[in-house]
Amino acid sequence: MLTIVGVIHLLPLSGVLGVSRLQALYGVTIADPNLEILMRHRAVLFGILGAFLIYAAFRPSYQLMALIAGSVSVISFLVIAGLIGGYNTGIARVVSADVLAVICLLIAAFAYWKDRATIGVNG
Repeated sequence: MLTIVGVIHLLPLSGVLGVSRLQALYGVTIADPNLEILMRHRAVLFGILGAFLIYAAFRPSYQLMALIAGSVSVISFLVIAGLIGGYNTGIARVVSADVLAVICLLIAAFAYWKDRATIGVNG
């Protein structure tokens, strides 16, 4: 599940390639160089988080941290999108992907908790 969430977070990384890719990803016009800088940097940060989530999927000692980081990422976006509303179809795709990510994170959290409970019982 962490791998799926990691891949979801890696998808925006292509935005680092430039304005045309960002516009295709989000369905927005980016005419201001300041906004371009922020959005391309956002793409890098998502790439870092995505790589960490995938790495943590194979390193149990990092899984709790990955669950927290992934959850903060997707839940904060969903809350902001919900509060502001009126978003376009590009952002609606991101909302849908983040809903899927929340479901995956819930499954991953349950598996993490169950695994830890089993370890505690079995020593």
